[in-house]
Amino acid sequence: MTKPHDPLYEPHLDGQDGDLDGGPGERVAKALARAGVASRREVERLIEAGRVAINGKVLTTPAVKVAPGDFLTVDGQLVAEREPTRIFRYHKPTGLMTTHHDPKGRPTVFGALPKDLPRLISVGRLDLNSEGLLLLTNDGELSRALETPSNAWVRRYRARAFGDTTQAKLDKLKDGVTIEGVTYGAIEAKLDKAHEKAGGGKNVWITVSLSEGKNREVRKVLESIGLKVNRLIRLSYGPFALGTLAAGQIEEVGPRVIRELLEGVVSPENMPTGDRPKFAGIANPTKAPGTEGGGELQRRGAPRADRAVILDTPEKPEKPVYKPGWAKPKKKASPHGPPKGAGKGPAKGPAKVKRPAKSIESKFIDIGKPAVRGKPAAPRPGAKPADGAARRLSERPGKPTTRSGPPRGPKR
Repeated sequence: MTKPHDPLYEPHLDGQDGDLDGGPGERVAKALARAGVASRREVERLIEAGRVAINGKVLTTPAVKVAPGDFLTVDGQLVAEREPTRIFRYHKPTGLMTTHHDPKGRPTVFGALPKDLPRLISVGRLDLNSEGLLLLTNDGELSRALETPSNAWVRRYRARAFGDTTQAKLDKLKDGVTIEGVTYGAIEAKLDKAHEKAGGGKNVWITVSLSEGKNREVRKVLESIGLKVNRLIRLSYGPFALGTLAAGQIEEVGPRVIRELLEGVVSPENMPTGDRPKFAGIANPTKAPGTEGGGELQRRGAPRADRAVILDTPEKPEKPVYKPGWAKPKKKASPHGPPKGAGKGPAKGPAKVKRPAKSIESKFIDIGKPAVRGKPAAPRPGAKPADGAARRLSERPGKPTTRSGPPRGPKR
């Protein structure tokens, strides 16, 4: 006979641990992780602190299953039903802790996120002084899967360190290194460039790729070869890249990308549908939600007012101002258009007398020296007589013309 469901049933107390795996529902840690409350490890801590309850009864052990219809609460707030998996790319700036609650009261990543976002957890962490890409998701199971070294997702960083090194020293990190009893896996490091600092010393830029991501791994490994990291930027996490996100900006990954990249990682019941993300555009928060200017949605590509980029663009010249009485330039009439004034009704005032069109013969007048109006142009000394139409125009009736050669007969 099947026992009635008891949310506080603790099988490890009576040796019935196998019933926990075969009964209805799912483990409370898994349920809270899928709901995006926290990872499984953090859920166990919440249960130990007495912050998780089922149907009003506080849990004392994570070995409890949640059945359909149970009311699951954390800190007195009802945990909503799980929604499809969502992933966000966030450009974490320096000075923020990757945690929901900091005992020292320092600002956190989740306190600086925009409004109207679901409860999110991070995939891995970035320490206080590190910056760059931080993946956020509402699926705790996915977060745990992406953090597991067995998935071999490569994390790529850009590190600036003070000190001096060579590529040969960096190549030795491919074999792994043990520091203070902790063994770190293979690390691929490439020396990009070096800058001499004023007053002595040198800053080097190094691109680091690894697949484990232990606590402060890049800093500790580079310190073991004499380098002091003073800036660390995460460029990518697996197939997700930082891209053009500015510090503080967050952008949701589309459902289609999740289906293509995380098939087999995300469970089928949690796989999102559709093509467009729910969170449209890019948010650029610099303050906590609820404060003035905090968590406001920005249009894609539109800079904030406090971060506007002023370009040195030349101003457009102003239009010249003409004094009264100045002539305005006339528009050139089209040679193929109708005559000016056609189709506009009777013309006002006396009509203008049009000059007769020039004949084709006028184009052959000798232009060696302009002729005086009303008098024929005198021939130049030693010049040859005009030929053709020009000669005929110069020979007007009743006036003698200078000719060379024998005289011509009378015209017929």
